[in-house]
Amino acid sequence: MAKEYRTIQEVTGPLMLVKGVENVTYNELGEIELKDGETRRCKVLEIDGPNALVQLFESSTGISLESSKVRFLGRSMELGVSPDMLGRVFDGLGRTIDGGPDILPEKRLDINGLPMNPAAREYPSEFIQTGISAIDGLNTLVRGQKLPIFSASGLPHAQLAAQIARQAKVRGTSDPFAVVFAAMGITFEEANFFQESFRETGAIDRSVLFLNLANDPAVERISTPRMALTAAEYLAFEKGMHVLVILTDITNYADSLREVSAARKEVPGRRGYPGYMYTDLATMYERAGRQKGKNGSITLIPILSMPEDDKTHPIPDLTGYITEGQIILSRELYRKGIMPPVDVLPSLSRLKDKGIGKGRTREDHAATMNQLFAAYARGKEAKELMVILGEAALTETDLIYAKFSDAFEQRYVSQGYRTDRNIEETLELGWELLRILPRSELKRISDALLDKYYAPQDKED
Repeated sequence: MAKEYRTIQEVTGPLMLVKGVENVTYNELGEIELKDGETRRCKVLEIDGPNALVQLFESSTGISLESSKVRFLGRSMELGVSPDMLGRVFDGLGRTIDGGPDILPEKRLDINGLPMNPAAREYPSEFIQTGISAIDGLNTLVRGQKLPIFSASGLPHAQLAAQIARQAKVRGTSDPFAVVFAAMGITFEEANFFQESFRETGAIDRSVLFLNLANDPAVERISTPRMALTAAEYLAFEKGMHVLVILTDITNYADSLREVSAARKEVPGRRGYPGYMYTDLATMYERAGRQKGKNGSITLIPILSMPEDDKTHPIPDLTGYITEGQIILSRELYRKGIMPPVDVLPSLSRLKDKGIGKGRTREDHAATMNQLFAAYARGKEAKELMVILGEAALTETDLIYAKFSDAFEQRYVSQGYRTDRNIEETLELGWELLRILPRSELKRISDALLDKYYAPQDKED
């Protein structure tokens, strides 16, 4: 039986100080029993000799310094895992909230996970098809990669996240595929949108959802992504599944980290965020990857909304250091009605060349990707010149590039949130757009590929 303490010294907001404790460790879970028998959960944040500073998961209302009792459970926060998690919806603390029965766990795992030995990591190499041309064709996602999406307030990252979760698949393998989706600090309306979106397409059957609402405690928000990654590690490395983890919104997570840090009176770092935020984010992001000798893998897409559309803000800045590229959403494209508004020029997938080419996607993928980037960049320059100097100042070639730029945005990038294009459709669409340009302009594609793909395909009678 756990020892009970009646030595609560003070309660300040979400923090509580307990004196005279023995053998209590950092991150250990505790229970507070109120006078009426109600229990609330807490977690040890700091140990200073016989004193423990704990963080409350629920409200501090009703906790009495004289009559409330605290007992520590001798373990950190755990998630009960089982294959039955697929198709279920949980809150940020791993409790079922979909009206179904509780999960009978096969085992219980510490949500902080175990760091993956760098020597045991397998290099990411297999293409994951998201069905979104701007990602598959130009910023390819590879199994085991960490590829964040940088969004901004008011942009449709929720719809994009739901679309990727519904459509993503690993091609050329019969290994089972699962999606673990964690949403932090979202509204009830958004939570409802995600659940309905998964259910209507049947994607819920291969998914595990963790939903933390905006009115839930900040400390629960900090545990939500760790719950999701623990479920992913179990499915990937113990059940051999390819798991795609989508975390949205990391900005809400970081704000909770700042809130807890301020409550602990820690010295703030940049913009008031704790100095250890880089380490904290890295301990989450680095749980993705592939392990040698194991079939399963974890591919991670963290989504964050950049405060004030600022790429240099600490959250996107630190995330960019840890992850392998970024997909950037553009407010300008959103205003033009381009959906999803993926800005392909500043977006980058550092591992894209590892997952494309003959035997993975198609032999022409790398060459057409480079040519589309170059042509779109030149087309945008031509359109900027047109605004400053007028259309008459542009050469005939520049006008063709400007036309290409518009067609590229309208047809390639803008596909809506319900269109699922396979990689062959994306590549063929790329060739259709490149045919707007004269063959002599396609300097990044070999003659052999141009002979094979550039000439308009003969239509069958």
